[in-house]
Amino acid sequence: MKYPKIPLAQTTVQLCKAKHIKHIIISPGSRNAPLTIGFTNDPYFKCYSIVDERCAAFFALGIAQQLQEPTAVVCTSGSALLNYYPAIAEAFYSDIPLLVLSADRPKHLIGIGDGQTINQKNVFEGHILDSVNLKLDVNAGEHGDGLEELPIFKNLEHKIETVLGLKQSVQEYNEEAINRAINTAVTRKGPVHINAPFDEPLYDIVDVLSVTPGLIKAKEKPMQIDEGDIESYIRDWNSASKKMVLIGVNQPNSVERKWLDVLAEDDSVIVFTETTSNLHHDRFFPSIDKIIAPLEDGDFKKLQPEILLTFGGLIVSKKIKAFLRSYKPKQHWHVDLKKANDTFFSLSHVIETTPNYFFSKFLPRTKAIQSDYKPYWNVIKASRHIRHQEYLNTIPFSDLKAFHGVLKAIPDHTVLQLSNSSTIRYAQLFDVNKTLKVFCNRGTSGIDGSTSTAIGCSVAHSKPTTLITGDLSFVYDSNALWNNYIPKSFRIVIINNGGGGIFRILPGHKNTENFDTYFETKHQLTAEHLSKMYDFDYLSVASEETLANVLKTFYIDGGKPKILEIFTPRVINDTLLLEYFNFLR
Repeated sequence: MKYPKIPLAQTTVQLCKAKHIKHIIISPGSRNAPLTIGFTNDPYFKCYSIVDERCAAFFALGIAQQLQEPTAVVCTSGSALLNYYPAIAEAFYSDIPLLVLSADRPKHLIGIGDGQTINQKNVFEGHILDSVNLKLDVNAGEHGDGLEELPIFKNLEHKIETVLGLKQSVQEYNEEAINRAINTAVTRKGPVHINAPFDEPLYDIVDVLSVTPGLIKAKEKPMQIDEGDIESYIRDWNSASKKMVLIGVNQPNSVERKWLDVLAEDDSVIVFTETTSNLHHDRFFPSIDKIIAPLEDGDFKKLQPEILLTFGGLIVSKKIKAFLRSYKPKQHWHVDLKKANDTFFSLSHVIETTPNYFFSKFLPRTKAIQSDYKPYWNVIKASRHIRHQEYLNTIPFSDLKAFHGVLKAIPDHTVLQLSNSSTIRYAQLFDVNKTLKVFCNRGTSGIDGSTSTAIGCSVAHSKPTTLITGDLSFVYDSNALWNNYIPKSFRIVIINNGGGGIFRILPGHKNTENFDTYFETKHQLTAEHLSKMYDFDYLSVASEETLANVLKTFYIDGGKPKILEIFTPRVINDTLLLEYFNFLR
């Protein structure tokens, strides 16, 4: 097998292999050639070549999101690295393990005007779990330690550090730093950055490894909760007649069914789930906004919980955020191994463990409380469901009608990726097929990488993947289609309402030239030519009847991935959505 000659590159590649990091997304460059040589010549790794670094990072994020294991991105020096930042921020806030491997110039070539050079040290500070800057190899020769090859100031720096005893050997330092960073990505679930300086020559290859790096295993934090805390939680829970459980972004199958059943059977507990929570029960309350949006002041007081228990990632619904900030619970408990956001300004207890472990220690010792809390809201839920169906039967073709048709047609056991802005909010209004696994980049809630993430997701497993996205989000990330790994089962549904339709719903002066240009960003673009260029089958519809007909065959294998573009009227969607909430009332 062929290896890069540079020991630092050998060390990095070998430790990635030892830690079972299999998926490597490489963007072309010269400075990262030693890493590219190492990864692509070892059959253990599954390597992908993606030119656009922003797309490459979101593609990697999509793989890591599905596998819940670190996925690596590899780039050259300079601005290439900065293009990873949006995906790194998303990984940071969504707890997705992402390994960023950037090549850099040696320290003595930084800040002197060399090309393709920026300050890469700690460049992601504030949005990274660990950032390590590796040391340049100083190759020992037959007649010395090779220090004469370095500029004089670098030579002196090395000698001073060595004399003072402050410096590990370069190899020891690099091994420890790489081990630590990867272990952090694994145990704390998030992005880490390893910055590796390489000096020329960059393309030399050898047949035998010159280093054998040592493996430092990750140490998992043991699960434990103080018994005194558990007893306190049980006392408070058993004495409260109004408890609310609110579940944010959550990995499928991460909470045992028996604990969901316990919560569902207690009339003093309401469980609100979001589309991205991937948790379902007939006695839970999905489609939060259908419950919250039509409420009057007196109803809010009836819904106000004494105890709010949350777990999972960030919450989509603005309406429940506003409700719980105005009608605060007496206690807010959040269960998470890593962090707790005081989203509702009432956080009282952070329970640092997994929901499964907490429920196993807590729920068997609680008792169901006789209460009219859930029975009352069950009546409201049933009424909202009926009114929802009635409203859909009365309105013309629109965004709301398009989502109704599309969500019904998605085959069972599909992985559903949703883009941000209007898309995720419309999806929240529907009871999504319980067999679907639903994902959305809610860490930063940006539109910038939805398509790339969905494509990465689609290559990580054998299940078919569907992306529902808006027109602006799709065009923004259209370089995502510049990708040779897209499965033929991959489907994209674009809701094209001719601009940023969500801005028409928000407060503002609509139907002015300023609004159309700078907020809604009105356009007449379509996906047809992009579909042809990237070899997708393309279909388009602009009515309810044609949508229903196209969806009958859209998921049938045609030998290519497919794009369905649904054109909806630009100026009525906001009115229909606002009237929808009034109709529910």
